[in-house]
Amino acid sequence: MAAFRESDTERILALVEGHPFGQLITAPDGVPYVSHLPFLLDRGDWKLRLLGHMARANPQWRHFESGREVLTVFNGPHAYVSPGWYASADVQTWNYAVAHLRGVPRLVEDAAELEALLNTMIRAHKSDTVETWRTGLTQERQAKLFEMIVGFEIGITELQGKFKLRQNRPEEDRGQVAAALLRSGDQIDAAVARLMTESGRTPRSAPD
Repeated sequence: MAAFRESDTERILALVEGHPFGQLITAPDGVPYVSHLPFLLDRGDWKLRLLGHMARANPQWRHFESGREVLTVFNGPHAYVSPGWYASADVQTWNYAVAHLRGVPRLVEDAAELEALLNTMIRAHKSDTVETWRTGLTQERQAKLFEMIVGFEIGITELQGKFKLRQNRPEEDRGQVAAALLRSGDQIDAAVARLMTESGRTPRSAPD
């Protein structure tokens, strides 16, 4: 539905950065493959990139050699919406936010570049371990570990966002849904309510 299409690039990128564990999807010869991987969004000066790595034993990295676009999917917060939360009659549904990023992958095969990629990802996701993850490893063992993984970057060519936050409902309904989510006490429910609030269409807090 067009009402749920998110066109704000910054909002889509914020979702990716807040939920960096995504799905990498390829379909060589029409057969779909998916890997669940941590990513890092790199906001370069001239283009957006996703950085990542996978086990060399995973055959999906060989699909990159075709030069075809790949799809990555990032799921944001989501929550059940009860029909009893509406001011007017409606059916039960699910609120959610998701980002689809398409791009062309490139393998990172140079050892120094691969090490820099890993350090960048570790620094972003777990900054206190960037200097310690190799502690106790011999150079030989470290070299073997690097041989067991494949690094890659994906140059982003298209961003798509779908934020299903009851935009098709009257303002009173949206406000009551957001308030009910906040009252639940669940962190994920609250995150969905915040997304609804950030849209500027609902109250910023639940009524007493």
